[in-house]
Amino acid sequence: MIRPDLSLPIPENIEAAHFIGIGGSGMSGLARMFLERGIRVSGSDRADSPGLRQLEALGATVYVGHEASNLGDDVDTVVHTGAIWPENPEFVLAKQRGLHVIHRSQALHWFIGGRRLVSIAGAHGKTTSTGMVVTALQALGVDPTFVNGGVIAQLGVSSGSGADDVFVIEADESDGTFLLYDTSIALITNVDPDHLDHWGSRDAFDAAFAEFANSAREAVVISSDDEGAVSVRARLTHENVVSFGEAADADIRVTDIVTDGPVRFTVRHGVAAAEIQLAVPGAHNAINAAGAIGVLVALGHGFLDAARAVEGFAGTARRFELHDVVRGVSVYDDYAHHPTEVAAALAAARTVVGDGRIIALHQPHTYSRTQAMFQEFADVLESHADHTVVLDVYGAREDPVEGVTGALVSEAFAEPEHVHFVADWQDAADYTASVARDGDFVITLGCGNVNLIVPQVLDALARTSSAGE
Repeated sequence: MIRPDLSLPIPENIEAAHFIGIGGSGMSGLARMFLERGIRVSGSDRADSPGLRQLEALGATVYVGHEASNLGDDVDTVVHTGAIWPENPEFVLAKQRGLHVIHRSQALHWFIGGRRLVSIAGAHGKTTSTGMVVTALQALGVDPTFVNGGVIAQLGVSSGSGADDVFVIEADESDGTFLLYDTSIALITNVDPDHLDHWGSRDAFDAAFAEFANSAREAVVISSDDEGAVSVRARLTHENVVSFGEAADADIRVTDIVTDGPVRFTVRHGVAAAEIQLAVPGAHNAINAAGAIGVLVALGHGFLDAARAVEGFAGTARRFELHDVVRGVSVYDDYAHHPTEVAAALAAARTVVGDGRIIALHQPHTYSRTQAMFQEFADVLESHADHTVVLDVYGAREDPVEGVTGALVSEAFAEPEHVHFVADWQDAADYTASVARDGDFVITLGCGNVNLIVPQVLDALARTSSAGE
């Protein structure tokens, strides 16, 4: 992993940018905005994807695989993610040429300029919350610029260039880059301890969130329910703090949550109240909506108008996303990769599965997280899913660690009959199809590439159906 060096100078002008890792949702969204501004864009990714082809159709030059020859002679700036290795040949050549080599957060900072920035941070829920804020602003007649970590369902994109002064981003706390931005309104969805490999300690993690919040020029919107957020709030010195959640003293308070389908709830602000039904399930989305409403109120919109506007949110890609129904089995994909996120995703599924069962297809993400949290993952999966299929670890930026495999999670189950560890993807898809029955939900879980197994699962379901007929 390359840690971002935020002290590196950001160029005043960019005419031709090359993106290393251009296929990721955040990077592809940023590249799309560069194209919209008329900047020449090229980029590479280790695997082909629809995102690459979409950028190519918009005028970008894209490459599958990382090679020094991908770096064109006209490139003046190279943008990279933290997930590449220092030995990446394009990264090495860019350094040798003396080009501006900047982290994606610095490129985003350059693009934001001096606009009124809403930065949304937190261990969980920030992609959904960003989508809620963006679509609600549009419903209120505002045309914001935005960069999200996932595709917003009703817009079909993860980024967009708007005509108005408001800029909304999903801000990343994992590597400290959320401290780079000149934020006007900061939204903190929660402060669940994660990424301690970067921060070193829980105290340093909390201190970073406090710095992020206290630096906001206008307002801080923060959870009243999350234990970590409550701890961070005690460190705040900001004059304008808006809390949200189910707590009795929350400024934007959620009550009467009903989860037997798309979530319904009441939200209150002072003496005003609104009954809301979202298009997405899960109690956690009621809380996300309250945070989005808090942002809209902080931007100057009326509470009731904000509540109505948030109601139109239709979800984001890889957040409880239905791919297809085969043989009566619904196959979903979710980005959840932390025990808290997995619990929320499966709890939401439970509210809409009816009499069906939930089969979780879990891909552990990174060796360090798996080693530190395998028991927590096992506990959550065993308590929330009827059956779990565990794949091997998606290492991402990390080298393998001896003894750390998906088997760590499966072996930590109290009742082994509820879990099956299968390293081979085709075997995993076939096994999942063999145990799934009419009315069940199959849900892939992980922020690696586990979504790519979905077609194999659907095919296995279809073949199992044919074989049974």
